[in-house]
Amino acid sequence: MRSLDAMGKEELRDLLGKGWLTHDGMWFYSVYKEFGIESANKLNKEAIKSMVPFEVQRLTQIIGITKNRLKSMEDIRDFVLWGMELILPASVFNKLHFSTPSRNVLHWEWEKYECFAYKGMKRMGVIDSYECGVMYRIECWLESLDLKFIANPRPGKCQMHERGYCAGDYEFQF
Repeated sequence: MRSLDAMGKEELRDLLGKGWLTHDGMWFYSVYKEFGIESANKLNKEAIKSMVPFEVQRLTQIIGITKNRLKSMEDIRDFVLWGMELILPASVFNKLHFSTPSRNVLHWEWEKYECFAYKGMKRMGVIDSYECGVMYRIECWLESLDLKFIANPRPGKCQMHERGYCAGDYEFQF
């Protein structure tokens, strides 16, 4: 049997991150079975919205950035990248890509059929009615940081399921 000291940091992060994602998915599925898909989607978004201020506060502290320092596209991109890298297992984070195609746009894109929520909801049999909590969470981060932006598209039904790909832009007003 391997000791905790024998495991690498990335291996431990991946294990802990996947455990959290599994718990999150099973929570969603339990609510769905007990109360239906509308309640599961609604409660998922309510839980995300109420969790985000705590999460953003912790992320800004550990990253070493303040809300008022997020004034450029590079700062915003770096915060989102570092934040996602901290909370997602590497095996999941590596499937989500961000770029800045212009001075006020943050573009995001999941590799085709590689979003963990898409795969989990499809496995659970609820993908037809699942409303994306992943991109909703990032949108809530940006709102919690008091950033002015327009999301295109807005989080709704799973894009990977609906359109065969999942990508979009956050256009910021500086």
